[in-house]
Amino acid sequence: MKHLPRLILLVSSLGLIPIALSYGVSPRTTTPMLFGFSADAVDAAHILRAVMGLYLAMAALWLAGWWTPRLRPAALVSLATFMLGLAGGRLLSFVLDGRPAPLLISYFMLEVSIGVLALWAYRQVAGPVR
Repeated sequence: MKHLPRLILLVSSLGLIPIALSYGVSPRTTTPMLFGFSADAVDAAHILRAVMGLYLAMAALWLAGWWTPRLRPAALVSLATFMLGLAGGRLLSFVLDGRPAPLLISYFMLEVSIGVLALWAYRQVAGPVR
């Protein structure tokens, strides 16, 4: 139980890296294959590569929190904020746009689960809120 906050940070960061790379390394190739739309426009590729950079930067912060105890609370709060923010955006899209591809539904479930776990882990490392 003591090591669970570190494990959450490690698994989340290592899990996010391939997703980030799938968005940005070759968006013209991966988006049609994974999501069924084209990223042939320069602006679409630009946005996906920016998302990749954001994801990789967040994963770096979570790894820093895994490694460095004093960064752990900030890493867990950022993990919860990142995951629950993504899940909130997806939930809005479910309401406004309809049902997405099964892969994106599984991302939503993972984001909610990891976000809640990160909040729980934060309470373990930061102590009770006063």
